[in-house]
Amino acid sequence: MRFVRFRDVHPSERSAGIGLDLPERPRLGLQFDPGADGRGGRILPLDALPGVTDDEDRARAVDAADLAAYLGADPQLAAARAGLERLADPSPFLVPATDVRLLAPVHRPGKIVCVGYNYREHLEEQGMPIPDRPSLFAKWANAVVGHGDSVVRPEVTDALDLEAELAVVIGTRAHRVPELLALAHVAGWTAVNDISARDLQGSKPALKPGARGDGQWVRAKGSDTFLPMGPAVVTIDEMPDVSDVAIRSWRSTAGEPPTQMQDGTTRTMLFGVARLIEFISAVITLEPGDVIATGTPSGVGVWRTPPVFLEPGDVASVEVAGIGRIDNPVVAADGSVPRGSPAAAMLTQG
Repeated sequence: MRFVRFRDVHPSERSAGIGLDLPERPRLGLQFDPGADGRGGRILPLDALPGVTDDEDRARAVDAADLAAYLGADPQLAAARAGLERLADPSPFLVPATDVRLLAPVHRPGKIVCVGYNYREHLEEQGMPIPDRPSLFAKWANAVVGHGDSVVRPEVTDALDLEAELAVVIGTRAHRVPELLALAHVAGWTAVNDISARDLQGSKPALKPGARGDGQWVRAKGSDTFLPMGPAVVTIDEMPDVSDVAIRSWRSTAGEPPTQMQDGTTRTMLFGVARLIEFISAVITLEPGDVIATGTPSGVGVWRTPPVFLEPGDVASVEVAGIGRIDNPVVAADGSVPRGSPAAAMLTQG
């Protein structure tokens, strides 16, 4: 199954090319035939499935379009699977993906645990040694945005960078879980872009003479809009093996064709998903809907010669094979973008 969170878009606005959202509430749904970018096909609203909203907790989660809460209320997604089997003909309920706007699938995760330095080539491009254990940091729900949402470059940074990552969405509570049992606690996977302010992070190529970073990564990694996510959560039964999944990213800027930044695979991940869950859950209890961002391969902007950073007007794109692609316009702190830029075109299209 592919879980999405979406909002209806008014047909007249869509045909006019404005693409504005009506104030209808967000909804949860299942996506079918998503296409290469993971954003096409048809969507079946979750509340159309027989029996799904019969339980009070599930009904509340569906009404709030809160996938984290739904995962907690429907262990192993048993009700969703049973409802899908009972629905003899879903066609009257299916909505074309062109009629909706996809939102971040898990918009308010309780915890976002991120893993740094988890790809061999990414360490090599920095001249760093191979670690003997995972390196963890955190983001919060304020950072989460969806496909098409703006990434805001704060006034305090001039060195915004992108990081394409496979993310794990926890399905059942995980506390001190051994590696062999870890994947049983996974609901599914999504794609994230770990936006990073490299100067605040303290990366030397991003620092101006005499400047230094914060000494920790809270602002550099956890600022508003710094975690684009989506376009869907693909359940683990549909995608059981993520040991060799392609991960790519691009930067689109005015007057130039899109530049591919990253072209990696989870095959070169140092610590796999099961090991990460064991390591994290030994001290941090993971709850349904929590997200683990598993690290990024080589090719990010700060370690290029010369460094390449995202500017207002650019579009940052990440793609994880089997999940899909998310594109996000980069805007200045006041929301502005240069005329004629890729971001301006995307924002006009909605």
